[in-house]
Amino acid sequence: MKNRANSGSPEKSATITIRVGHNTRKRLEASAKRQDRKAAGIARQAIEDYLSVQDWQERRIREALTSAESGEGIEHEKVMFWLNSWDSDSEVVSPHV
Repeated sequence: MKNRANSGSPEKSATITIRVGHNTRKRLEASAKRQDRKAAGIARQAIEDYLSVQDWQERRIREALTSAESGEGIEHEKVMFWLNSWDSDSEVVSPHV
């Protein structure tokens, strides 16, 4: 994941306000103290990391759907036959495209 400090050009920042539970706030403050960082910096990084993961997941889902719609992939029955053979005396090799 790209860190803003390493991206070459600083991104303009904006202030947002969010509500979190009391326990979440205490955990954030404790984490900031342990890391000798500001709580806002930890929260910002957590949001950036979350959004990066969400972007990756959404991109991969779109790619998988496109792939499936074009006929690529392994038939459900073949996958189930393989999975059902697990932990048996007659385990089969995984199906391939």
